Amino acid sequence: MEVTILKNEKKEGRLTFMLEKATVAFANSIRRVAMEEVPVMAVEEVEIRKNTSVLYDEILAHRLGLISIKTDLKSYNLPSECPCKGAGCAQCQLKLSLKAKGPATVYASEIESADPKCVPVHPKTPIAKLLKGQVLELEMTAILGQGREHSKWTPGMTYYKYNPTITISKKGESCLECIKLCPQNCFEKKGEKLAINEKNITNCHLCGQCEETSKGEVKVEKDVNNFVFYVESWGQLSPEEIIMQASKKLDAKLDDFAEAFKKSKK
Repeated sequence: MEVTILKNEKKEGRLTFMLEKATVAFANSIRRVAMEEVPVMAVEEVEIRKNTSVLYDEILAHRLGLISIKTDLKSYNLPSECPCKGAGCAQCQLKLSLKAKGPATVYASEIESADPKCVPVHPKTPIAKLLKGQVLELEMTAILGQGREHSKWTPGMTYYKYNPTITISKKGESCLECIKLCPQNCFEKKGEKLAINEKNITNCHLCGQCEETSKGEVKVEKDVNNFVFYVESWGQLSPEEIIMQASKKLDAKLDDFAEAFKKSKK
């Protein structure tokens, strides 16, 4: 098995890498664990002390729950894995508060966190618009959770596709029309012949337009053992952290299975 980083856009929170000599089962395991098992922080409880805005308490709480919060996995535990056994302590809960008075638009940047490392990822996220005299005053409790419980605990989008392989026959080299028709710019002109644009070949999404246009002289096939992976983070964790945490979670699951299997043989 081999992994090659193709593109690492840190500012945009996107990572693209090639997974080679693997199987669909393994690739899909990484994808599922990355989206469903890697924990991130999100608001779970909201104590609304004052709310004279036009928003119902339930809508306000829902908005707050969906705000992405930067996550420090070294400082917090999942409630189920915490020494307090989920009763609630500084190792598994983060306290936040919000006080605002109109007229104003209330943004996520106005949320005060007890931990400076764990603050809203996007400060300009609007929460509510207050008119003159309207007030918001509330306390929040955020905890680590997993995407399998609720989408607010999903760290990002992880997906993959088969690595495409493109072949051009001698007759197909004259089909320059493929250059204009390819939506991913996978072809280029070399001399007077059609050629593969090696920089963009991994962008091919197997649409088959080039095959149809060239009447089969250009062939696009999928490599069932090589995959192009895409990781798009919502900002709580970096894409690299998401994949590393996913691999650790998958290792732990396999260890648990091996241990359970050993016990069953006795």
